[in-house]
Amino acid sequence: MTDRPIKVLIAKPGLDGHDRGAKVLARGLRDEGFEVVYTGLRQTPEMIATAALQEDVDVVGLSILSGAHMTLLPRITKLLRDSGLEDVLVTAGGIIPDVDVTALAEVGVARVFGPGTTIAEVADYLRTNARPRD
Repeated sequence: MTDRPIKVLIAKPGLDGHDRGAKVLARGLRDEGFEVVYTGLRQTPEMIATAALQEDVDVVGLSILSGAHMTLLPRITKLLRDSGLEDVLVTAGGIIPDVDVTALAEVGVARVFGPGTTIAEVADYLRTNARPRD
């Protein structure tokens, strides 16, 4: 384990314009001791994968409310793998139906956090499952 905090990229893929939850999570994770990079709204999968590589993150957290999760999230996980970031923990949050969670797990989304998840729950999960990169 390194001495640096776990570094988390919070991203809003696609055309979803609602970012309050992502901003609250980013601030909450900072308060929990994580290093957080927030990419802002309307990020393409390519922009997210590039930011993850450039920022050398341990975790990519994807916030999506638009319903495009089955298109965008598999593309992002593929781009991360193609960039050599297969050891980066990928999580998602927002409005994602339970029936899609298994399919997202199969493409590399480790955990889906639904409405009502607390920042403490997310922080505990990340501390337990993220592996800081060297």
